[in-house]
Amino acid sequence: MRRIASSVMLVAGAVMLMGAADGSWLRRVPAADRARVNPLTDQAAAAEAGAHLYANECSKCHGVSAEGKGSRPALVSDRVAHATDGELAWMLRNGNPWKGMPSWSVLPDAQRWQLVAYLRKINGAGAAGEKQGETK
Repeated sequence: MRRIASSVMLVAGAVMLMGAADGSWLRRVPAADRARVNPLTDQAAAAEAGAHLYANECSKCHGVSAEGKGSRPALVSDRVAHATDGELAWMLRNGNPWKGMPSWSVLPDAQRWQLVAYLRKINGAGAAGEKQGETK
């Protein structure tokens, strides 16, 4: 009986991890957060500052060019390009513990928005701008 319970828990854990890998974190973003718009949109200096933050804090896991590294996902991707500013900001603030993404809530809000501006820049800002304000 104990062996069956352990097996069930192992399978349930694997399913949770697979769900996190497929973008299921997007379903956890509250509507109010999803609708948030980056106050630093279209500010080149914000994207540049975000690039420096990325190089110092994010590149060790996601790669120098955001290409992904090992099991860490690429940040130049359709999923990131089509996420709203608010969804990206929510992920930075809350992290994704199921996939090893730490919470960056220790960074000031402005710095997290700079990172969002940088992610927009490297993903081409057009796709994200079209999505702002839409609900999924």
